[in-house]
Amino acid sequence: MEDTIIKAGMADLQAQHGALRAELTAAFDEVMDSCQFGLGPNVAALEAEIAAESGTAHALGVNSGTDALLLAMEALGIGPGDEVITSPFTFVATAETICLAGATPVFADIDPHTFNLDPEKTAAKITSKTKAIMPVHLFGQMADMTKFGEIAKAHGLPLIADGAQAIGASQNGRKMGEWAEISTLSFFPTKNLGACGDGGMILTPSAEIAEEVRVLRFHGSGGGYIYKRVGYCSRLDEMQAAFLRVKAKRLTAWNDQRRANAGQYLDLLADLDEHITLPATLSGNHHIYHQFTLRVRNGRRDDLQKYLASRNVSSAVYYPLSLHVQQGYVHLGYTQGDLPESELATQEVLSLPVHPDLNSEQIAHVAASIRRFFE
Repeated sequence: MEDTIIKAGMADLQAQHGALRAELTAAFDEVMDSCQFGLGPNVAALEAEIAAESGTAHALGVNSGTDALLLAMEALGIGPGDEVITSPFTFVATAETICLAGATPVFADIDPHTFNLDPEKTAAKITSKTKAIMPVHLFGQMADMTKFGEIAKAHGLPLIADGAQAIGASQNGRKMGEWAEISTLSFFPTKNLGACGDGGMILTPSAEIAEEVRVLRFHGSGGGYIYKRVGYCSRLDEMQAAFLRVKAKRLTAWNDQRRANAGQYLDLLADLDEHITLPATLSGNHHIYHQFTLRVRNGRRDDLQKYLASRNVSSAVYYPLSLHVQQGYVHLGYTQGDLPESELATQEVLSLPVHPDLNSEQIAHVAASIRRFFE
């Protein structure tokens, strides 16, 4: 059999859902029979399960990972005149929600090895207007939360960790939810734990913050038709919670398979260091590989991506343009050259399929295709 007929996609939700169809159908039927569609027993159960998985006291389901970030800032009282330091090399929701809260995103550059926000460069951006630091746990590995914790403590600032891509990750033996005042999750379908639609969650050790989020996510309601503040309609759907509970049982196994797939790539591509830089893992990190992202040198990224497509291999560029030079953020006053590591990353990064439904033959085909390109 010619290896060119082997296909490798960035995700395979048909395979995932096919294997779980009976359980997902039963979950659907249960919710339909109950007629409880918002903040029902599945939401409460999922919140307890994710809190335990993430090492925190409180988990609160919301409509999306984007809403989770927005409500996190609202719960901390961040608004007009405030600044939040974050990464420019991330999905747009990270910065978008800072703007939606009325605050100003301040971008610091990234570590070129992990692609995560650089702690030292972050510290240099702190001013009297800074009200929070928002590190992003990009591609499945945590930012350096030890250093960020030290910086935040020294300046009396809260940490809001964007963990949309990192459920199940840990650092120095501590789970993701143990490090920050607030951490957020996304359950977008292609995440390591994905819904069959939208969903998100806020994690916090603080009972006070948790109560603020409960009020905010339900129109600012203090109970009944009494409203304590202006809020949002941002409840996690009961149907999505039921689906997520089916999938959550497999999260550890799926993450382990992602790590095994990444390990196979690392072995098969180790001697191509003249052409590519393989993903680096920060010491102490348990990386769960939401993405397997390498760097392609010498301006050959786009050509490699086209070649892989010709070999039935999907790949993706996360992200093609740093947020600080995007049209929607020109009002912040950044120009090309301000954040060179982020800008260079956008020219070199390429993510390969790493999802848990891949088999060894597919991964070998991807690696062989990359090797052939550089011959």
